[in-house]
Amino acid sequence: MNESPVDQKHRPAVVIMGVSGCGKTAVALVVADRLHWRALDADDLHAPGSVAKMRAGVPLSDADRWPWLDRVGAALVDTSPSHDGTVMACSALRRAYRDRLRAACPGLRFLFLDGDPDLIATRLARRRGHYMPPGLLASQLQTLERPGLDEPDVLHLDLAPPLNEVVERACAALASPPAHTTIP
Repeated sequence: MNESPVDQKHRPAVVIMGVSGCGKTAVALVVADRLHWRALDADDLHAPGSVAKMRAGVPLSDADRWPWLDRVGAALVDTSPSHDGTVMACSALRRAYRDRLRAACPGLRFLFLDGDPDLIATRLARRRGHYMPPGLLASQLQTLERPGLDEPDVLHLDLAPPLNEVVERACAALASPPAHTTIP
């Protein structure tokens, strides 16, 4: 049975966003577990050619990103009855990318993991087994368009505290109605 878009909006969806190394996947996995929702990682939806580019240290272009964002949007609105909501780890760096995801998934909310670029660089340097090299952080920071007051569905979270603290703040923020909020 296919659900209409009205039915879908009753299944909440949230994107944990930010630059590579900010902790999106770790936060998404724990938040999803706490909420009993499914967890997805947009990194798993990149085309093989895009992964090869990033592995080689080449930043993606918008032409690389648009089809990927369409796959992310489709995954967010998957209406299979096996889950009550979705938490997606996805960079969503530019407003246009977030708008594309909003168009695919009405009612979508975002949690922006934001913090000191030096801390993010340190985390990236420690990370093993990921195709995104630390050298692309500068490119991601240049691409990042920080969500502003005109994006009330974005909650800002400081990425510096320990994971359990960030998750507690994320879950508390998701329990309240959308409004532009900064969570220390």
